[in-house]
Amino acid sequence: MNPKITKVLSIVTGVFFLAALATSIFSGIANAGPLWIGFFFICAIAFLGNPKLKGFAYSLMIFGAVTTSLYYPVYFVEYDGFKFSALIVPLIQVIMFGMGTSMSIKDFLGVIKMPKGVLVGVMCQFSIMPFIGFTLASLSGFPSEIAAGIILIGCSPSGMASNVMSYLANANLALSITVTSITTLLAPFVTPFLMGWLAGEFVEINVIDMMWSIVKMVIIPIGAGLIFNYFLRGKAKWLDDLMPIISMAGIALIIVIITAAGRNSLLEIGPLLIILVLVHNVAGYFLGYGASKLLRMNERDCRTIAIEVGMQNGGLASGIAKEMGKIATVGLAPAVFGPLMNITGSILASYWHKKPTEPEKIPQ
Repeated sequence: MNPKITKVLSIVTGVFFLAALATSIFSGIANAGPLWIGFFFICAIAFLGNPKLKGFAYSLMIFGAVTTSLYYPVYFVEYDGFKFSALIVPLIQVIMFGMGTSMSIKDFLGVIKMPKGVLVGVMCQFSIMPFIGFTLASLSGFPSEIAAGIILIGCSPSGMASNVMSYLANANLALSITVTSITTLLAPFVTPFLMGWLAGEFVEINVIDMMWSIVKMVIIPIGAGLIFNYFLRGKAKWLDDLMPIISMAGIALIIVIITAAGRNSLLEIGPLLIILVLVHNVAGYFLGYGASKLLRMNERDCRTIAIEVGMQNGGLASGIAKEMGKIATVGLAPAVFGPLMNITGSILASYWHKKPTEPEKIPQ
């Protein structure tokens, strides 16, 4: 982007922010909707022109979309009798198919090449985050279904965003992809078990139904993507380029639909939910990194596992909430977690990117 255009957009962003802030203070935040929406979207476009801030553009667009759905929820709940929540599961399936098209057998060979890293990553993923989620849910005082959503995001596997952040953080990208792949394929079995165990006191959990829901949303689409990749690898470059864009748009739309559906609950408990979700996310980074250090893993692998543990698959958690028929309650925590983890992940990756890891010592 032309630097002059970026500069103009930055000035416009500042004007929108000041106008939105002034309107919120003197006229009420209910009247500042268009200004806050404009601020987020224009700021996102301005960030795209700044190499150092480009990584935050997507998160700002998400915030803009969420703000739009909070101010104008009626446009994102249903249209002419069609409830937009019906789009959530198909969108998850498309995203998982895209994940499958980017995977191959070599992604699973990491289990053989890096057994310790994969084992530590998977164990941390399915132990640290579920129990932090259970602790926060128990302390929150939230209605039971909203509290169960905090546990749900903790019981979910890591998502594709963790792979991007691992790359930016100079972490072990191969390990990141392998842990994401393994935890995703284990999700149909591990996530329902953990939910039945930890969230059973908050909301009724049908473990078998949840397993089948995750199989439909994860295993079948990823399997189709793997088959597509095997037979058409290198022959559909347009799809390789398009799928990341579709995935990001799909995740944004899912978050918007959930936000609109749960708007009233979110406005009532929003600030505390944001704080608890942020604690959940950041604690995952710290404990994932700390556990890896205790197990004497190298710096690159410690960074990888920290990011894998802290960044969950919020889209899948949202899909599970939809299949449970509780998108406006259980689905709230995953909807909040998604944008926040992208911001914290980008900050952490930028910090680590500036701190090169020590060269690996080669045994003599």
